[in-house]
Amino acid sequence: MRVTKLFLTPALVAITALALVGCAPSVAAPGAAADVDAAAQPAVQVGMITSATGPLAAYGAAYTAGFEAGLDYATDGTGAVDGRELEITWKDDQGNPDTAVSQAKDLIGQGYKILAGTVASGIALSLAEQAAQNDILYISGPAAADAITGINQNTFRSGRQTYEDVATAGTFIGDPSGKKIVVFAQDNAFGQGNLAGVQAVLGAKGATVDGVLVAEDATEFTPFAQQLLDADPDLIFVAWAGASTGAMWTALQQQGVFDDVPVVTGLGDVSTYGAYGEASDKISFLSHYFAAATDNDESAAMISYLEANDSEADLFSPDGFVAAQMIVQAVREGGGDDVGTMIESLEGYTFDSVKGSITIRAEDHAVLQPMFQAALSQGADGTWTPSLVETVDAKTVAPVIAAK
Repeated sequence: MRVTKLFLTPALVAITALALVGCAPSVAAPGAAADVDAAAQPAVQVGMITSATGPLAAYGAAYTAGFEAGLDYATDGTGAVDGRELEITWKDDQGNPDTAVSQAKDLIGQGYKILAGTVASGIALSLAEQAAQNDILYISGPAAADAITGINQNTFRSGRQTYEDVATAGTFIGDPSGKKIVVFAQDNAFGQGNLAGVQAVLGAKGATVDGVLVAEDATEFTPFAQQLLDADPDLIFVAWAGASTGAMWTALQQQGVFDDVPVVTGLGDVSTYGAYGEASDKISFLSHYFAAATDNDESAAMISYLEANDSEADLFSPDGFVAAQMIVQAVREGGGDDVGTMIESLEGYTFDSVKGSITIRAEDHAVLQPMFQAALSQGADGTWTPSLVETVDAKTVAPVIAAK
């Protein structure tokens, strides 16, 4: 029987329960031969560290729900791999790197060989260090920093990275040579990673790239909107996440940024579709994922599972789904105990998932995957809905190989 253990303070239990779906154990038929095999083998312990509370809790919830859907799909609803149950332990990192590292150390000390999760890049980088130091398998979640790719042989990722976002943005503007691009982002690992990504990808193709980076706790964005206008760029690339997203877009709208400057940004989660205001149909959206972007068996399975558990497909649902598929593959080949074999089993692994065909590049563990161009349109009821403009092939946006 698969067991999900929660190690949270009492005040957080009710909140975290809302983010966890589909955790009911599956029980084999009495007397089945498989029961004997399963009973003879200890469960594989998997530690999942992500944000159930804190500023990125919504992203953590989408990742968590996607993981449960992926685990159900990859194990045919059994929660087991070759007769060994997967015992999933969830930890709430609260968006705090110190908290996450402490949790990781505790799990590793208990003998866990597999850790996964987190939506925050700074946390993922810290957990990657723990993975290498303690020789365990770590699969980061939606965290986008390019530095995660190739950081060490023990670390993988299940989502896209900043390079892929930027390369997708580049498909909108044609030849960037001689163009001036300004990156508008928060001054944190995610924002700095986006600025570095634009400089590396589009700067290398002849663009001049500058940045306007804003403190993560800023609440007033009018002065920054004016800075963008004063810079007189050919393109503004916006990279933003978290609770201040709506206020930021409002400020840009009020200052007329969309009237004067082409803007490209990543399409956010479902809750943000209505946050772009009147400029919604003027923005060029690159997209990691939205529910209508793909139509395949894995996508259908995930959406069906989520709907059955009172949830919906969202931006980072595929990251959880892919993480579950990767863990099942690692356990299938390495038994959950042999870290070296689990690592080898994921290097070069190609499989079908929610977004389409996925390859884990052997050289640096980058996730090679399709990306999407999207547009928002307003329905008769006033709601905004994304539609697919174009699927961008994985080869077009593949990151440069990073050294491990």
